[in-house]
Amino acid sequence: MSAQNNSKVALVTGATRGIGFETVRQLAGQGVHVLLAGRDRAKAVEAALKLQSEGLQVEAIALDVTRPDSIAAAAQEVERKHGKLDILVNNAGVLRDDMQRKPSEQSLDTWRETFDTNVFGVVATTQAFLPLLKRAPAARIVNLSSILGSIAANADPASPIYDFKIPAYNVSKSAVNAWTVQLAHELKDTAIKVNAVHPGSVKTDMNAHGDLEVADGARTSVRMALLDERGPSGGFVHFEDTLPW
Repeated sequence: MSAQNNSKVALVTGATRGIGFETVRQLAGQGVHVLLAGRDRAKAVEAALKLQSEGLQVEAIALDVTRPDSIAAAAQEVERKHGKLDILVNNAGVLRDDMQRKPSEQSLDTWRETFDTNVFGVVATTQAFLPLLKRAPAARIVNLSSILGSIAANADPASPIYDFKIPAYNVSKSAVNAWTVQLAHELKDTAIKVNAVHPGSVKTDMNAHGDLEVADGARTSVRMALLDERGPSGGFVHFEDTLPW
């Protein structure tokens, strides 16, 4: 299944379930040809078939953001089949922290595993697909962050997340925000826009205490993926609101 020449092509990482899966559904519902990426090709195919049964243009692709060989193979596959990429949604993420542990008690293994996916995976995937994004007329890069990555909110005793410290996860999302600013600056003289998004506290397998439905959790990613030329770049947003770094 390949995209028509005039249709946008998007890739969403970590998309076999949760917010990523719903992001694929909503983008495809807007007429975008979406590559549903997952570490396990069989699970990606199963998820893509569900959306194809709804009449949506969805294609499965294997992509493990922690493996350079998997990233390279995926980029080669997209180049061969589509020749460009209009939208990259860096959605894949992990939350491995024991929430009862203090920052000084987090194991280095937890920090490394969290950063491998949430930070280095984002950087590596973006670097691999940037040549294809530059072939699109006006590409969009969306990095899934979290309000838990806001240094301002973490430091403000009046913030609702002030006492919600998940050290390795929170700091990894702060790093995603900083990467977003760096990349947006590099691309400021191009038509490519780069933004970080907070999906909200969403009811997913990763977050049993969420208060938003998954459909709402995907809304911000989809909005930023479909920004027109007047939209921002280098921002941190939730729905229509700009969040503090």
